[in-house]
Order: sequence, then structure tokens, then C-alpha cells
Amino acid sequence: MAELTYRNAVARGIAQEMERDSSVIFLGEDVAAAGGVFKATVGLLEQFGPTRVRDTPIAEQAIIGAAMGAAMTGLRPVAEVMFSDFFAVCWDMVATQIAKARYMTNGQVDLPLVIRSANGGGSRFGAQHSQSVESWAMAIPGLKVVAPSTPADVVGLLAAAIRDPDPVIFFEQKSLYSTSGEVPDGELLDELGKAKVVREGGDVTIVALAAMVPRALEAAGELAAGGIEATVIDLRSLVPLDVTAVATSVAATSRLFTVEENPRLCGWGAELASIVADECFYDLDGPIVRITTPHIPLPAAAELEDLAMPSAERIAATVRDRIG
Repeated sequence: MAELTYRNAVARGIAQEMERDSSVIFLGEDVAAAGGVFKATVGLLEQFGPTRVRDTPIAEQAIIGAAMGAAMTGLRPVAEVMFSDFFAVCWDMVATQIAKARYMTNGQVDLPLVIRSANGGGSRFGAQHSQSVESWAMAIPGLKVVAPSTPADVVGLLAAAIRDPDPVIFFEQKSLYSTSGEVPDGELLDELGKAKVVREGGDVTIVALAAMVPRALEAAGELAAGGIEATVIDLRSLVPLDVTAVATSVAATSRLFTVEENPRLCGWGAELASIVADECFYDLDGPIVRITTPHIPLPAAAELEDLAMPSAERIAATVRDRIG
């Protein structure tokens, strides 16, 4: 068992798959010689060489186009879009081409392709470099969407994404890069579409994703001090979405809260709330509550960014207010 940072777990996950499968290649802006702008891919160039680890121009359309072509012709590319905000530059390629190719060829063309990207706020990068865009990707049929919260999940889910026959958008929450956690030795392989119960409690269910998971856990600790025991579920994947794990918990607690970094309008919690209201209505003792970032561009000022994003204090206060 090793203690790894979230950023080092990215490099380990990619290296694990490149070692076991020579068809895995890696490309993106500054990912090779510089080791990535967030230093999440340090050492890969030295280990695997410039044929398999390639720096590219600052051109997201070119990166994604090259990765799509590579995937269609027998390779398993991992491509990096440096900031998830820049998916807007290559969204036609992702949403109209990559997501539709398997369907439009009647399954004759697979796209075993992973697109990694640093997502979300908390790092004071301002409105154009702090967007939480997982709900963009979730809305596109044909894409799988993953967002890990721990170093161990980074390694295992990245391995699962690279081995998957379909295109996977892999969101790494940038404020988590410096966090650390224990990662088992040896090969790790997780399963896409499986949520994880990270805390058990009988009073409420709190569902969170990526950087909101540690905040939800902190809030659960605050709530426990006041006699409210919360189950916290790390969703880990939006597509596939583990409705069963959430429904099972709601049946036990009768209360559901979602904690979402994305802007409120059309966030992933709205979809989850709709499903739970439809399938678990008679298990609920109160309305489903969404705790989100407002529908605003995320501010760069520290105090305003912290105010906008869900905090452990706001999560705990909302839960107490709604069930008190």
C-alpha cells in the first residue's frame, strides 16, 4: 500500500495501462516534456518514449481529431484537454463525431478512447478556467462520464476507462490534485458505473461527486456531532449512473440530498432527483434537495468562489434545516 497524491495517481494509472498494452498511446498539450501543466503526467515520456507519449500544438480540435483517428484504426489513445472549459473548442468533434461513430457504423467501428481533463473550481482560475462541465458530457448519448474523488479511484477507474470499448470522458477535479490517499500495490482495475458508499448513516443520504465528496464527508461529521447520521455516496460515474446504489440508500434513510459543483440549472442532480422521484417516491419522507453552485460564472476572487461553491458548512446547514 502506497500513499499517492491524486496527480501522481493519474501518471500511475496511465503507466499501468501503457505497460500492459502496447496499443495505448498518450497525447496532449505539454503532457510529455513538461509532465503536464498540473504535473499529473511526469515521467511518462521518459518511461515510454516520444512515439507513445506526444506533445501536441495548442489545438484541441487537432488533439481530439488525432485521437479519434487513432482509436478507429486500432490504437487506444488517451488524449488530454488541459482545462475542461476548452471542450467548447472541440465539442463538435466530441459530441457529433466521437459519440456517434459506433452508432452510425452499426457497431463496425469501436472508439476505445479516453479524454482526460482538469475540471472544476476551487483553484482561483476564474470563470474561463474553472467551469464544472460534467453535465455537458452527461447530456450526450454515446459518451461515458467518470469523475473520481480519490487517488485509488483515479488509478482503478482510469484503467477501466482505457480498457472500455467506448469513448470515456475522464474528469479530474483540479483542486484535488494535491490531495493524497492510500493506493493498493499491484494492478488496479475498477468498474465503470459503480458508486461507492463512503460513509454509513441511517437518517439521510448525501450523494456527491469528485471534490464535493470530501466536503460531504466533512459535513456528515458535523451532522453526526448533532445526532444526524448521514450515508455519503461517492457517485464516481455519471454515465453509467448507479441508480441502484442511490435507491437502496434512499429506501433506508427516506431523505436524499445531492451536492453538485456544477451550476444548478440542468445539473446532474436534477436527473438523479427525477429518477428517484419516479422510482422511489413512496420511500421519501420529504422533498429531494439539491445543494449546488448558483447558475453564475465562477468568480476568481477567493471569498466569492468559496461562497459560490458548496461548502461543508452549507451542506450541513441545509440538511439540518430541511430535516429539523
